[in-house]
Amino acid sequence: MRMPSWMKEGEMIGLDTGFFVELLRGRPHAMVLWERVVEGELEALVCCVSLFEIERLGQKGAISEANILLEGIQAVCGVLWIQTPQLLSQAAGLSHGIGIPAFDSLILAAFLGEGVSAIYTTDSHFELYRKKDLEIVRV
Repeated sequence: MRMPSWMKEGEMIGLDTGFFVELLRGRPHAMVLWERVVEGELEALVCCVSLFEIERLGQKGAISEANILLEGIQAVCGVLWIQTPQLLSQAAGLSHGIGIPAFDSLILAAFLGEGVSAIYTTDSHFELYRKKDLEIVRV
């Protein structure tokens, strides 16, 4: 998995729901990045909305081992809980302003609030947001 060239050691990355779907599919790039997170080489954050999406995909039968994945995520990643009106307002602005779907805008706003350096995702909607110090990495 490529790391942004400007990323400094110790900076936080954000992992979107699609990253975990690719991990379960055994995609090499996702597996290498996850190993680095598990080994403590990278610090990763996950938005609570992704936990919801993974749980929902598991209940629908779209992914197996959702419970194990959720436990693993919470064991090695920081979880961002949406608790402030400001975050909700920022997410609404992102959704309306650049056309990002509601769930993705909540995830993006949570990551922006924590100053992540890169977001690893399969979702092209995140690429609609452009900021100098944030890299969107498609897995």
